Amino acid sequence: MTTQPRAGARLHAPRPSRRILLISLHGYVAAEPELGRPDTGGQVVYVLKLAECLGRMGFKVDILTRRFEGQPATDSLGDHVRIVRIPAGGDGFIAKERMDEVVPEWVDGALRFIAARRLGYRFVSSHYWDAGLAGLHIAHHLGIPHVHTPHSLGAWKRDSMSGDPEELERRYRLTHRITTERSVYHDADLVIATTPQQRQLLEGADYVVPADRLVMVPPGYDDTRFFPVAPATRSLIKEDLGLTGPIVLALGRMARNKGYDLLLQAMPTVVERVPEARLLLAAGSTEPSEGEQGQIDGLHALAGELEVADRVLFHDHIPDEALADHYRAADVFALSSRYEPFGMTAVESMACGTPTVVTTEGGLWEMLRWGVDALYADPFDPVAYGMALANVLRYPRLSAELSRTGSEVARARFTWNGVTQQLLAALDHRAVHAVEGSTLPDGVRVATPSIQPQGGGLAWQSPAS
Repeated sequence: MTTQPRAGARLHAPRPSRRILLISLHGYVAAEPELGRPDTGGQVVYVLKLAECLGRMGFKVDILTRRFEGQPATDSLGDHVRIVRIPAGGDGFIAKERMDEVVPEWVDGALRFIAARRLGYRFVSSHYWDAGLAGLHIAHHLGIPHVHTPHSLGAWKRDSMSGDPEELERRYRLTHRITTERSVYHDADLVIATTPQQRQLLEGADYVVPADRLVMVPPGYDDTRFFPVAPATRSLIKEDLGLTGPIVLALGRMARNKGYDLLLQAMPTVVERVPEARLLLAAGSTEPSEGEQGQIDGLHALAGELEVADRVLFHDHIPDEALADHYRAADVFALSSRYEPFGMTAVESMACGTPTVVTTEGGLWEMLRWGVDALYADPFDPVAYGMALANVLRYPRLSAELSRTGSEVARARFTWNGVTQQLLAALDHRAVHAVEGSTLPDGVRVATPSIQPQGGGLAWQSPAS
């Protein structure tokens, strides 16, 4: 085999192409995704919005993902962006925890697609560790820079989740994931952390990512859709949605890490102080899987046990076009995740002028000023979290301050145009200052798995120990 360009060297290769490759493998990646379906949430939004913004800047963008369940081979997302689906691993859904097992087959198909059309790319941007593996090998094959965004980290999940360690390892394969993540991060030309906390973890003992390959760029939101409206308009929206009284809103895909059960445990404290308050919990998809339905049934049962069932409005997936008005109709938004790499829904809520209470089990809260931009509280302390929600509902001056300042901060720091420009600038800066072969601390070794020809296709070959 020919020697492939190392990280750093690829940055200095000519990059005349105005075409960019984005890779996001898991979930239902589509021009109009149904957020809330399995493994389909903030990361899908991130990739789509990044692609759209790059398209507006004049780039041609290909989003490569996995094709399954009879999906069309391509989708169009405007004049400059297309979604290309490459089949691998059969036609069934594959959870993100197992997606790496079909990456060799997927990479083989992706390289055939690229070669058949003689496509050239300026760089490849991969998202999450499954796509990171694919991006690693495609970048090597094409000799182009590889920018990787983890979105979440296996080490964070390992340290944040409660439960039987052996069961968690069996289900999430965290040891394998962390080892693979480290390989991806050390081979990439640039790693994008989305929060200061994530950057600290990437620099820490589990990953030891060299500082010259690491930059912090927060996710963004669509400021043409999420913006504040006048109080009178908010009241009309609330009435149109059939909502009355103080409303606590929580929404997202159905997953245990989202902490909806922790939010329900906080509701008795809220109701004790604001008896007319109700929680609108919009979680899951319109066609929940068996696992999702089990979680939904569990939340209904928990609400009954806590004697707040009459204070909770259960709702499934809210369509994308109705999302902004649901934020505006709420009196306070709750992000109560057990762990949350960023928390895009909280930023969207703030942008709409809705006071927000953010989990401290994540990265966003460190970027906000308590009592000015938002409130934050520990969702594992139901009384403290409930008090934070109740305080927003009880004190109009606090609510008005959070509404005004929160929307200003969102516009100033988290729009997609700003995020995309930061990413491109970081890559250009890395190209200028790259030093061949970034050094690692003594004793740190990183072995990268390789994909080799096997049986007419490609397969993993474990790195030599």
